[in-house]
Amino acid sequence: MAQEADLDLVEISPNAAPPVVKIIDYKKFLYEQKKRQKEMKAKAVKVIIKEIRFGPNTDDHDYEFKLKHAQKFISEGAKVKSYVFFKGRSILFKEKGHILLLKFAQALEEIATVESMPKMEGKRMIMMLAPKKKSK
Repeated sequence: MAQEADLDLVEISPNAAPPVVKIIDYKKFLYEQKKRQKEMKAKAVKVIIKEIRFGPNTDDHDYEFKLKHAQKFISEGAKVKSYVFFKGRSILFKEKGHILLLKFAQALEEIATVESMPKMEGKRMIMMLAPKKKSK
């Protein structure tokens, strides 16, 4: 039947009893499969993570400057990884870093949600912020 129709006989599931076969144009089938995979890949959301670094004694002007950058990143749809880097003896000011990150999260609460609260990882205290979902 496949030869009469000038098509290919393709084995769909060889382990079934009896084996399942289908009469199709195999090249066209491969082309459509590749096209579908390409569409799926194009629709996949690519997550961009931007980093913002603070020191435990970051000044108000620097804080405001970095806050504006974070607002821009979040409005573009990127996640923001903000962290306080402790150098040398500044590790003594962990609470300052914690307060700074919480203040940062509070300033961005209208446009972003806190994905992970501030936590220490080595010499850095890290907090993740993600853009809020737009309600329709």
